[in-house]
Formats: sequence, C-alpha cells, structure tokens
Amino acid sequence: MSRHFDAIIIGTGQAGPSLAARFSDAGMSVAIIERNKFGGTCVNTGCIPTKTLVASAYAAHVACRGADYGFTTGGAVQVDMKRIKARKDAVSGKSNKGVEEWLRGLKNCTVIQGHARFRSARTVSVNDELLDADRIFINVGGRASVPELPGIHDVPFLNNSSMMDVDFLPKHLVVVGGSYVGLEFGQIYRRFGSEVTVIEMGPRLVGREDEDVSQSVREILEAEGIKIRTDAKCISLSKHEGGIAVGVDCEDGEPEVIGTHVLLAVGRTPNTQDLGLDQAGVATDARGYITVDDHLQTSVPGIWALGDCNGRGAFTHTSYNDYEIVADNLLNGDHRRVSDRIQTYALYTDPPLGRCGMTENEVRKSGRKALVAKYPMSRVSRAVEKGETQGLIKLLVDAETKQFLGAAILGTGGDEVVHVLLDMMYAKAPYTVVQRAMHIHPTVSEYLPTILGKLEPLK
Repeated sequence: MSRHFDAIIIGTGQAGPSLAARFSDAGMSVAIIERNKFGGTCVNTGCIPTKTLVASAYAAHVACRGADYGFTTGGAVQVDMKRIKARKDAVSGKSNKGVEEWLRGLKNCTVIQGHARFRSARTVSVNDELLDADRIFINVGGRASVPELPGIHDVPFLNNSSMMDVDFLPKHLVVVGGSYVGLEFGQIYRRFGSEVTVIEMGPRLVGREDEDVSQSVREILEAEGIKIRTDAKCISLSKHEGGIAVGVDCEDGEPEVIGTHVLLAVGRTPNTQDLGLDQAGVATDARGYITVDDHLQTSVPGIWALGDCNGRGAFTHTSYNDYEIVADNLLNGDHRRVSDRIQTYALYTDPPLGRCGMTENEVRKSGRKALVAKYPMSRVSRAVEKGETQGLIKLLVDAETKQFLGAAILGTGGDEVVHVLLDMMYAKAPYTVVQRAMHIHPTVSEYLPTILGKLEPLK
C-alpha cells in the first residue's frame, strides 16, 4: 500500500517550500521530501553564505583602505578565518533552520527526510515507503561539476560546497574557472590575504559578457593583485612539494602554477542521475537536465521540474520564478510562461555587475537596429564620493520601438540599479520614460537619464 497525497514535492530549494505553502493554503495534502539540507544551494552553499563572505571581505578591504578615507586602523588588518566562518555559518544556519521550521509548521504538509526515487509516473519511494500523487514536482537542484582534467583524481580540490568548510587562509588559492563562482571566491580570498591565481580556458573572463565588460572585470581584479591566466587550453593537476601544480597551456606566462589549494569552479551538474526518472518516463537532455515545456511540465503529464535541474535558469530567482509560474497556472488558472521572463542576474564581485536582457554581442547577432550608450563609473558622483569609481554603465535600446534591449551596470550599486531598467523592459515602455524621470541625488540611478541622452547608433 502507498500513502496518497494531492502533491509530492521532491527537494526543498527555492521553489519547493513556497510551492508546498501555496498548496497547503489551498487545502491540498502535500508531501515534501528532502534528502540533505533544507533550503537547497542558495541557503547552504550558494547565495546566502557566499554573499556573507563577500560582506566580510568588503569590510576587510575598506579597512585596509582607511588612509583613502582619512582614518587609520592603527596597524595591519588581522583576518580571523574561524570567526569569519562562524559568522557565515550563523547566517546560513538561520536560513536553513527557518526553511525547515516553516515546512514542519504548514498544515496539510508532511515533511519526509530521505532519498526519493520514482517507481512509476505517479509513485515515489522514500525510506522503504511508497507515496503516490497525481501531481509530482521535482526541485532537486544541482552540484559542482568535476571535469575530467588530467590528474584530477590525484590531488585534493575544493568546490563551492567544500569551500563552506574552510576556516583557514589558503596561502595560494588557484581557481580553475574564470566565471561567476570562481571570480567571487577569488576576490573574497584575495581580500582576506591569500595569493590568488585564476585560470580560465577561454580567451577572457566571464565569457558570456561583452568584451568591454569582461575587460573591466579583469582590470578590477588585477588591480587587487589577483593573477589572471586565460587561454589555458590544456589544464592538468599534479602533486608538488609546494602543494598542487596546475599545468596551463597558455600563450603567455609560466607553463605551471604552484598553489597550496585548488578551487574548481567550472559549471554545474543537475542532481537527476539517481531519481529513477526512467521508471517514470521523464526525459532528460544529454547533460542530465530534465526537459520541460514553457509551463515547466516534463515529458510526462502531471510531473513538473523546477529550479536548476530543468536547465532553464541557474539562479535562485529563476527557481523562485518557476514556483510562481507553476503555482499561478495550477491554482489561479493563469497562463504564465518561462519564455515571458527576461534574463537577469548579477556577478557579486566588488563592485558588482548587474545584468538584464541582451548583451551587445547578442544585439548585433539579432541584426536589429539599436542604440547604445556607455558611461564610466568614474564620472558618477556617488561612486566618486564612495571612492569606488571602477566599472562602467552600458545601455542598449531598440532604435525603432525605443524599448530597452539590455543593460550592464558594473559598478557600485549595479546589482540594484539594474532593476530600474528591468522593470521598464517588462512594462515595454520607451526609454524616454526613464530619460525624463527625476531621480534622487546623489545616487547611481540619477545618471540613467544623462546616459540615455548620449545614445548613438550601434555600429
């Protein structure tokens, strides 16, 4: 015999708990299953703990720059990694505990800890018990990828999860992967006092961004003493008396980097390999991501996939938006679609990069007529006052509709300011609405009207 529920939710990342709460409020019986830590990647190894580390690193960095602001700390800044980790653990732990307590307090909701596996399209087993429901929702997230590099199994290495256990200062951290996760950790530990080298196989950092944005990010990191090695066509690892030797086949620089610790930050893999998806007939792509339609339903009617495991977004906010789409469609008779959302995200280096919509490269490939404007953060008074003038603002507009196509704001407050433009894109409003708005002085946002007055045809 199996226990019947109106809905079964597998995983407690950003989509699962909120979906359980909506179903609970609607009077539905829900079983939510978690095999590890409540809250998923964001709460335990992603956004919350890493941004807590970013905050500690920022504080240490500003303290080191005291002379720039007219004060002195009376000596060198002393970083206590055990206390930094304890602060991070406290912030993350509070969120983790909060998710679990919230779920256990929901009416009509049964929380089960264990590993769920499909037995059929309507049945799941967990802890030797069978559960069945007409609606099943998969929210199992992903994990750090481990590339098959030569020597990878001969040396110890860290990833974004194991970095959460670090309570010491690596003497020399070698980061393999020059994208979002790798760069954030690289700057964090450089500011704590580690020597840091970032190795990237591609020709530049954060390769999905435009060349000028990528170059600005590189300049920001190099100014803090981070060594960057790009075009590393062949990366290998081996033991060395000084720690770990990372071989790099680069056009410039030494052929080998010797570090005490290595962080792998080269992408994510969905946690779908051990769910018994074949027993339910749920299709996946070549990388293991669950195939979903525009409403997040899988190849099997009655089964949905939300969050990182569906390959339709790799962020906390896309996972939460998945929940909103599914809940509104099922409970409110709405017709929300994944294709309606506009891509947006941030790189949380300091200063941060806020991004929305298309890049300049994407606009060029689209062939549409466009306008572009660029403005250095060094001319933004708010940035000058804060002594944080690195970066740039770039805005892209459709020349015919006058609607925003995309934006990149690399600079202080960029992760917040970008939402002004994102909301205008959802409203499909012309850029003149922002251009004619009166913004507060002194802020970064107040410069958006000024920059829009400098739009020129994209050549």
